[in-house]
Amino acid sequence: MSPTTATPRERFIAALEHKPLEGRVPHFELVFYLTMEAFGKVHPSHRSYGQWDQMSDNERQLHRNEIADIYIMTAKRYEHSAIFIHQNPDTFDEICRIIDLIREKSGDKYFLMMHGDATYSIPSGTEMEKWSAWLYADVKRAKRKADRMVNEQLAFAERLAKHGGLDGFALCADYCFNTAPFLRPSMFAEVVTPYLAKLIAGQKALGYYTIKHTDGNIMPILDDLAQAKPHALHSIDPQAGVDLAEVKVRIGDEITLIGNVNCGLLQSGTDYEVTDDVRRALREGMPGGGYIFSTSNCVYTGMALARYDLMLDIWRKEGNYPTQQKGA
Repeated sequence: MSPTTATPRERFIAALEHKPLEGRVPHFELVFYLTMEAFGKVHPSHRSYGQWDQMSDNERQLHRNEIADIYIMTAKRYEHSAIFIHQNPDTFDEICRIIDLIREKSGDKYFLMMHGDATYSIPSGTEMEKWSAWLYADVKRAKRKADRMVNEQLAFAERLAKHGGLDGFALCADYCFNTAPFLRPSMFAEVVTPYLAKLIAGQKALGYYTIKHTDGNIMPILDDLAQAKPHALHSIDPQAGVDLAEVKVRIGDEITLIGNVNCGLLQSGTDYEVTDDVRRALREGMPGGGYIFSTSNCVYTGMALARYDLMLDIWRKEGNYPTQQKGA
């Protein structure tokens, strides 16, 4: 696909579909939190809307416009092909309004997605012991709940599909620590895998693209994740020892891989270490296509913006597929 005629959205979709690309490998971030440093604007997910019900229609529209503008400014400045919408407030009507507003302001230039997972993730530290005891005490009940959560999410996705404007979902339930999955693989296969597969199949049937995100050491459950057949897998976490080249060999023919630039190095490594890691991710991810460039998590609060700029400088110079000569 020619970089001169295709939109960022079209190139992002081409990468998800494993179609050949020319020019720069597509890029996006699950979240770009450094909007204060970049634009002097508070990130939408960092805003408190406790007085939303008291706002006038005009005040609400000002908030919506600024949120849409922040997403579009971020995508434009940092050449993101996709926008992950963190809607705040997150009522159905407000989600639809912000989708419409971003489309109105940017057209079909960017791929729009939002969170759409409904599978069991690692519970919070305060609930971990209680939740684990609940799960193992009655697996049948846990399965019924897992199925119910997926059905509810698919009903929500169907409502959104009727409204239109959204391209896909990022499924952001985290399953793994840096050392291993939270659930042993046999239990994961029982209470997560079939419901993840059902969720993804249902979202695909509604016309959505699906990107499965999870940090940590996914290798013991990699086959389960592949079995669920998402369009893409994010974040391919190097801090957990996940090797992009190995994952590419095992599942990269069918599933697009996103990420793998080490967030820890971006925050605390040297410029040389960052440069070397970015080049490694491009070198391992790009061959054969089916790769989208990003950090191994997100551009989070506390990361130096200069480090992200360094990462992108290397991507712009070296993350390019060759252009096919006419008649070749």
